[in-house]
Amino acid sequence: MTFKISAKKATDAQELNRAAEQCPYDVWLQGVSGTADAKSLLGMMLLTLEDGVKLVVDDSVDKKDVLKRFKKFIVE
Repeated sequence: MTFKISAKKATDAQELNRAAEQCPYDVWLQGVSGTADAKSLLGMMLLTLEDGVKLVVDDSVDKKDVLKRFKKFIVE
């Protein structure tokens, strides 16, 4: 399952990372420059957080949980 997100600042990356670390499931960020584990701040910093970045989780994950945890970043 993928969600388009908006993250422009370094503090956004830190907040995304903290939220992902609390998830009992894998969370990935996918962008033009590649894919990074959202639980790895270093990996996220190597990823360019430009427009078009998507948050990716397994389809078996509860969508409501993802929306609750990442509501600040998900673009409807």
